[in-house]
Amino acid sequence: MAREKGTAGYDASSIKILGGIDAVRMRPGMYIGSTGKPGLHHMIYEVVDNSVDEALAGHCDTITVTIHKDNSVSVEDNGRGIPFDIHPETKRPAAEVVLTTLHAGGKFGDSVYKVSGGLHGVGVSVVNALSEWMDAEIYREGKAYFQHFDIGEPKKEKITPAKDKERTGTVITFLPDKKIFDDIIFEYETVKHRLQEVAFLNKGLKIILADERGKKEPETFHYEGGLIEFVKHLNKGKEAMYSPPAIFMSDKDNTYVEIALQHCKEYYDENIFSYVNCIRTREGGTHLVGFKSGLTKAINNFAKKNSLLKENESLAGEDVREGLTCVINLRIANPQFEGQTKTKLGNSELKGLIDSITIDGLGAYLDKNPAAARAIIDKSLLAFRVRAAARKAQELERKKSALDTATLPGKLADCSESDPSKCEIFIVEGDSAGGSAKQGRDRRFQAILPLRGKILNVEKARLDKILANNEIRTLITAIGPGVVTALKGDGNGDAEVELTPEELQKRLRYHKIILLCDADVDGAHIRTLILTFFYRYARELVENGHLYIAQPPLYLLKKNKAQHWLHSDAELEKKLKEIGKEGISLQRYKGLGEMNAEQLWETTLNPETRTMLQVKLEDAETADEIFTILMGSEVEPRRAFIEQNAKLVKRLDV
Repeated sequence: MAREKGTAGYDASSIKILGGIDAVRMRPGMYIGSTGKPGLHHMIYEVVDNSVDEALAGHCDTITVTIHKDNSVSVEDNGRGIPFDIHPETKRPAAEVVLTTLHAGGKFGDSVYKVSGGLHGVGVSVVNALSEWMDAEIYREGKAYFQHFDIGEPKKEKITPAKDKERTGTVITFLPDKKIFDDIIFEYETVKHRLQEVAFLNKGLKIILADERGKKEPETFHYEGGLIEFVKHLNKGKEAMYSPPAIFMSDKDNTYVEIALQHCKEYYDENIFSYVNCIRTREGGTHLVGFKSGLTKAINNFAKKNSLLKENESLAGEDVREGLTCVINLRIANPQFEGQTKTKLGNSELKGLIDSITIDGLGAYLDKNPAAARAIIDKSLLAFRVRAAARKAQELERKKSALDTATLPGKLADCSESDPSKCEIFIVEGDSAGGSAKQGRDRRFQAILPLRGKILNVEKARLDKILANNEIRTLITAIGPGVVTALKGDGNGDAEVELTPEELQKRLRYHKIILLCDADVDGAHIRTLILTFFYRYARELVENGHLYIAQPPLYLLKKNKAQHWLHSDAELEKKLKEIGKEGISLQRYKGLGEMNAEQLWETTLNPETRTMLQVKLEDAETADEIFTILMGSEVEPRRAFIEQNAKLVKRLDV
């Protein structure tokens, strides 16, 4: 018998039509990525991007960003100012239309902005919709325009003669809505990093950052050297193979391309940062593919032309990019981004164009700088031979070594669940902690892998040495060999194996990889070494949210029959104020081995009660800088870092 489908309760009245502001407030993540810290800071970037567009058009040379005491933010520029004459279609001031209407702005035609980051036309109107209030102050043609908005709703505009008749520009001040965001406290260093990045990418543009919440003096970012200074900044603390960095550019057919690069000694990873119209394309795209291809061809061409390679030798992409730091800066008229957050570029025509520009530009640099060219090729040749030797060793040992996918390491206590999406593995420091973890875990879905001592510092080692390290081999085998080896390329030329999130999950044995180290100095060191390995050689795991840090408690505080597990000194002080200090018992755990199996399960392993941190990669440049400082071969930057941050340590080890 056919089942009769009911229609009660579902009719035309059930269809909801959301207006622009309502739609933004209902689904803010669609427009700014999230309602956490990244989305909060994106509010500033959206407004700054509009000012940068004025700079790209040649009408602005100074931008000032001020974080006020109440966490409202002002962004001021000396551009042309948003037009505020009456819009012919809406019969409202053009500025009000721009500030309240999605997909409205001067970036959809060809005459006003040749290039722009805010091509979707939703940036400042989204900021308005997600703010408790916003004020617009605009100067142009000897007049001043003022307008206030409450949750995106405009109040009556006010136009007066400007006190300074020559002044032009726009000041946007907004207070993020507490009802939308998890919190509205802007992080100074996060904002600073983005503004400094923008200043590097726009040679000669001055950006001033002021923070009224503390005693910090305003900082000014102004770089006449542009990308050359950017690459030097990224390589701070590293020894360059040649100086200054190589730079080449092209400007034709509404496409401006500028690329700066430099190789470093004793560093083996690559760091390539690509931007389109000042927007960081974190997932790369056609421009990055074109650059990598052109780089490999240019260096091979020079090497063969100068008889630096044997007849059957050809350098692969991973060889020529070993130790490379590069910034790619594009300005194009019609970028095809994936989504409003613009993480990947899809313009197919750019692949061949960037390939050609790189071959010509880098080829000319190598011809004019033979010493730098020889240094690059010598380093690439060494990488080529080491990689070939490592591949042969892997092939010989594949059936019997720890890298064999069919052979799991003996000290791994695996779980019984066969679905990787339900499984998690704890990387544990030492056999003692490993014993407690093995006894306390849930064997159905939790695996335990104890590592002995400190693993190799991969920041100072080539791939062959890394793969020869027993602890790293064990780690690779446990999480899934293909995850690491695929990220280094296929070893047979320039083609690389890029794993999609779906392919990555298929290769993983466990979808949660959890670092479980002691809450002391040695534990922090071991955790940093392991994080360095994942960042350098399995970054996709981090980018796709598979890496976590367990948070074992530091203290067990007992009073009467109640017990409290506390993870930090701040938690301890807060709890002591709450319950008082009389009649308490306090125990501090230096190592996981001091906990019995039941305690470790209750505090750290049990998904219902534990606290974990998910490792994210929202700021690759800062992460790279920190790893270089902490784990690199240069001592002075590390000493300066320690001296700068030592004052923040309250209890080093009790």
